[in-house]
Amino acid sequence: MDRIQAEWARERPDVDVRPQATIGRLHRIAALLTEELTPVFHRYGLSEGEFDVLAALRRAGDPFERAPGELAAFTMVTTGAMTKRVDRLERDGLVTRRRAAGDGRGRVVALTPAGRDLIDQAFTAHMRNERRLLDTLTPAEAARLEQLLTTWLGRIEPPG
Repeated sequence: MDRIQAEWARERPDVDVRPQATIGRLHRIAALLTEELTPVFHRYGLSEGEFDVLAALRRAGDPFERAPGELAAFTMVTTGAMTKRVDRLERDGLVTRRRAAGDGRGRVVALTPAGRDLIDQAFTAHMRNERRLLDTLTPAEAARLEQLLTTWLGRIEPPG
């Protein structure tokens, strides 16, 4: 990152390249985190998106179900992408779909017992993996980073 910034500063001294240091490092960290996180999902036969769906259902509490639109909102994907994820999870016996009670047009996606067992195992492994990654920082550094990221995200993320 320092080399890239120095080159840009040389070639375009009229442009302030300092933001690139932070943003570039965040992009690199995001890519490295993805490389470190996805193998855990794959170990359980899940993609990152499928893990997110199962996790959203598990967090819903008993009876571990949500409407497809609610799942899409919780996982920040389109309803079309959600349909593909739910199709695969249903095919693998991890979720079921049924009509919503009191609304014949509405649908509900629910964890099966196998889906609940799988997400409980995968989530435990995922949290161990995240702990391993975060433990490369001191507790004070991790707390400060969380505080800074929370503040920044709150300022740039659209409301809602």
